[in-house]
Amino acid sequence: METAQNSIDTGLATKNERVLAGVGFGAMSLGVGLVRYIDPTSSSSFLPACPLYKTTGFACPGCGLTRGFHRLFHGDVIGALDFNAMIPVFVLIFGFFYLSLFLVMVRGRSFPKWSLSLPAIWGLLVLLLVFGFVRNLPYYPFNLLFP
Repeated sequence: METAQNSIDTGLATKNERVLAGVGFGAMSLGVGLVRYIDPTSSSSFLPACPLYKTTGFACPGCGLTRGFHRLFHGDVIGALDFNAMIPVFVLIFGFFYLSLFLVMVRGRSFPKWSLSLPAIWGLLVLLLVFGFVRNLPYYPFNLLFP
């Protein structure tokens, strides 16, 4: 209990927190490696397809992210945006957490606290819902957003 209280006072992560950050960083690195080297558009890919799309035919806000990140990791920015126009938002979110885990693992502290306000979280959720709705409209130019 004393070590947890000391970590709160100093802002440094405990040994367990650093190990967990290392496990999270390793898991994210493994995911990046899989998406980088396995083409999700090939028939031999074992990467899962979107369950919402498979069952309903509607694309969720995250549909196309795996294919988009694969293209992005190969330097094809336009191809990545073609699969999911929200990929820049997801790059910022995933990149922030990836670097935060790395910093906690290596030096015991992350970036200065990044707290989102409740309105910002609701705004992101509304943005994703609107994007998910608009990308399923069968009219030009909205049909360009379909993966």
